[in-house]
Amino acid sequence: MAGNKTIPADRNLCYATEETVPPTDWQSETTSLASSAYQGVLENGRRYPSFNGRESHLPSDEQMFEAYEASHIVALTLEPNQENPLFQAPLDKPPKHVLDIGTGKGSWAIYRPRHGPLPSPGNWLPPNCIMEVDDILQPWTWREPFDLVHLRILDASFTPQETDHLYSQCYDHIAPGGWIEQLEISALIECDDDSVPSDNVLYTWGPQLTRAAQKAGRPLGMMQRMGDSIKKAGFTDIRVRDDKWPIGPWPKDKSLKEAGAVNFQHWIAGMEGYSMWLLTRFGHPVPWSKEEVQVYVAKMRKELSNAHFHCYHRARRVWARKPADIDLRSRERS
Repeated sequence: MAGNKTIPADRNLCYATEETVPPTDWQSETTSLASSAYQGVLENGRRYPSFNGRESHLPSDEQMFEAYEASHIVALTLEPNQENPLFQAPLDKPPKHVLDIGTGKGSWAIYRPRHGPLPSPGNWLPPNCIMEVDDILQPWTWREPFDLVHLRILDASFTPQETDHLYSQCYDHIAPGGWIEQLEISALIECDDDSVPSDNVLYTWGPQLTRAAQKAGRPLGMMQRMGDSIKKAGFTDIRVRDDKWPIGPWPKDKSLKEAGAVNFQHWIAGMEGYSMWLLTRFGHPVPWSKEEVQVYVAKMRKELSNAHFHCYHRARRVWARKPADIDLRSRERS
């Protein structure tokens, strides 16, 4: 769903449970890649990865992986180019070397080499897919340049300086003529038809996380900044596409309805993980307790389950090319 167009609502929508969004069976399509590589620090009942003393604000546990998997399905469902829903970069030929940063359980990476449905549940990887857990800010040791570097849902993971460093590393390790592509989503919940009252708790979610992430030194808003940051790293031919991701099956359009149902599950599974570390460390006006976060998330879940609310959040996809004649160019780093 592109840009600023209003999403038409399905006025005939009804549920067996009258007021709430119904559950879906999307989890039957997920895959399990449980690994000791995801062991980390336990805090407030969630497991967080840690690299060289640097803590992640997002858990690496099964509940969070469920949220990631749901967001992956939403991205595939809403992609206009269903011949290749994984990326929009117009590669000249099939890529041989692809890097997926922030891969989670690897859904995008596994789908990429297979060009087909996700595998059945199990610890299965295609022979041309390697999963590594590492600190992406450290010097990269891969020898072969990449034809495509893909990034997704990394908001609030880095300081502004670290973000510039990350894109610089991407640039240096992408082959001339290769591409970078990134998908990010907004934490701001929006509504176009006033079905959500202006004083509803749903509208506090984005500001709460934005304030906490700013205090943590890893600001939200990567969606708005990434285009300029990618350009700063030296990439050209920058393309940007904005979409609206509905939360819940309220849209009239079939694809949007299906995506909204899965995105609802993404939010239900992911809200505690997205907020627990930020709010217990940097909540306003003082750090919150675990219980306060859980109560807040419960209120959010209840409101999101209101079938009469037509809410959504924004998503942005950016893709850009490393100049093919880079050896003849000089690039400016500032």
